[in-house]
Formats: sequence, structure tokens, C-alpha cells
Amino acid sequence: MLPLFLVGLSHKTAPLEVREKAVLDPAVRLPALLDQVRPLVALSTCNRTELYFTGGRVERAVGFLRSLGVGEEHLYVREGLDALRHLYRVAAGLDSLVVGESQILGQVREALFQARRWRSTDALLEKAFLTAVAFGKRARSETLIGQGAVSVAYAAVDLAQAVYGDLTGLSVAVLGAGEMAQLLLVHLRARGVGRVLVVNRSLEKAEELARRHGGEAWPLEGLGEALRRADIVVASAGGGLLVRPEQVPKRERPLFLIDIALPRNVHPGVGRLPYVYLYNLDDLERVVRENLRRRQKEAGRVEALLEDQVSDFLEWYAGHRVREAIRRLKEEVLLELKKELPTADPLTLHKEAGRRAHPRILELKRRALWPSG
Repeated sequence: MLPLFLVGLSHKTAPLEVREKAVLDPAVRLPALLDQVRPLVALSTCNRTELYFTGGRVERAVGFLRSLGVGEEHLYVREGLDALRHLYRVAAGLDSLVVGESQILGQVREALFQARRWRSTDALLEKAFLTAVAFGKRARSETLIGQGAVSVAYAAVDLAQAVYGDLTGLSVAVLGAGEMAQLLLVHLRARGVGRVLVVNRSLEKAEELARRHGGEAWPLEGLGEALRRADIVVASAGGGLLVRPEQVPKRERPLFLIDIALPRNVHPGVGRLPYVYLYNLDDLERVVRENLRRRQKEAGRVEALLEDQVSDFLEWYAGHRVREAIRRLKEEVLLELKKELPTADPLTLHKEAGRRAHPRILELKRRALWPSG
């Protein structure tokens, strides 16, 4: 059996108040854990704490997590190929709260780097995590598991990009200064949006948000002018309707409005203007649901790729276990051939040695994987 073990908990088995107890800070808890379980790679995020190790110290790993206040009912234990498959599924985003999310791949990579800094890995853990990172990348490049916005903020920005093609240099007006408006502004700036106009009833709050993003603060009385200058409008102010059809100036270029306020800031009639694209929360949530549905559909394709990756790992592991035996076998075959063919040149000898040794090497690997077969 593959001597890989996993003890962990995640959003699927434990609520937030339990997961918080299991966070492994690198200053205190991780060193204490490594005193008990090593070799080990620890993956600790807001949604999971998972301990991957070799050497079979399952009881110690379980005991450590229980000492942090985690009940055994919240833990899962995996061994051998089950542990490896779980790691691959985590790296591919199949086990994430949002299927296909990409942040976990960097966290898996960082877990390996951290273990290297603590010198707590071995050849098997190194190979498992390196191939998990490679598989996570492959899953996202060969399937659609990571495509499509799955948050309202990302969906809004993706729709804006679909309208304009390129957001670089465009102007955005933000009505309100709430949390969602700030989040959307961060995403829009990341896509290259240029001028930022913050329109708010409280000029002080508008100035605070504008400073954060290198923008301009406008009072609510300047809304009409902001609508004239903006290419994209994010509406998230309190107080209900602020934008009516008669307030939107005629224009040649399109105007993209995202109304994420409740109650709505933008009158539905604005969306009927020929140069306006208007989306509200219901529209964005429909996009999110459809993208999640597509990701779930892609999960089956990723699972098929996963089995290929497991087969490749087993091929490596079989060779790893019998590496020294294979080296001795090749030497023995080469010595036999030198006696049989004393006049043969070195290249011929090595080619023939490889041919003769091949079936015996395969048998060594087979026995390494299935010793009772």
C-alpha cells in the first residue's frame, strides 16, 4: 500500500467555529505538530486544515487536532491512494466551497514550500504535492472547471468586459461607498479602468473611497455630470431610485450600469435606452448560477483526468520503491552480456542489457505495487 496518510477537517465536515480552532500558525502550533508527526506537509486555510504525512502516525495526528478542540466527529482519515486522490481533488478545486476556485492551488504549493523550510518532507510527500500542483494546473487548462465568474462582483466585471472588450482607460462612476461598491472598484481597477468618480450623499465618505483608488469625490448633486463622463456606473447607494431615464444624457458610446443596490438605484426604464446596458442583482446571480452549473458539469472531466494522474504516480512510486533493485539488476545483466559477448561494443551491450532487463524490471515494479498478486 502507498504509505501516504491524511488527517483533516474542512468546510464539509466542520463549521467555521471549529475550523478556526485548527488553524496552524507557523510560530507555535506547526513546530509543536512537527515534534509529533514527521515527515509532514500541513495545508491550513480558512476552509480546511489537512495533515499529509508518511510513517503511519495517524493516532498522533488525530490527537494533536483533538488537543486544539476539534471533535473527532469533524475529522476524516484517508490512507494510501484515497489520501492521494483527495490531495489531487483539493488542488483541482473539486473539494472547494466554490468548485474550481483557483486560490487553493497556490495554497497547496505554499504548503509544500513551508514544509521544505521546516525540512519536514520526504521523497513521497514531495512527489505527491508536486504532482498535485501540476494536476491542478492541468485541470484548469484542459477543462472549464475554473472558468466563469462565481461571485456577483466578478460576474459584473466580466459582463462589463463582454460589452467593451477591453476596460483599459475607461471611466467608472461609483454611486455609494459601501462594501460591494468597493469590491467592484478593486476588480475594475485590476482590469485597467482609468478615471474613478465616487458619488455619494456623504462627501466625506466619497473622499475616503476616492483617495483609496486615486479617484475624484463628487456630491450627489453632480450625478448627472458623472453619468455623462462615465463608461461604467456601479450603483450601490442606499435610499432607492437615483437614476431615471430622463437623467441619462444621450451618447454615442455605450453606458454600462450595474445596479447592486436594494432597493434598486436605477429605474428599469433606463435599460430600455438604446445606448445603455443595465444589469441588476438578479441578472448577476443568474450568471453566477449558470457558471456554477457549468463548473459542476466539468467536474466529471476532471475526475477522469485525475485517474490518469494517479496511474502516473503509481508508475513513479513503483520505480521509486525498487530503484536500488533495478540498478543491481541492470548491473547483473550487463556483466552477463560482457561474458557472452566479449567483443561487443559498449553501445550494443547497453542496448541489449536494456532489452533483457525490461521484463524483469516490470515484474519488480508490479510486485512493489501488488506484493501479494
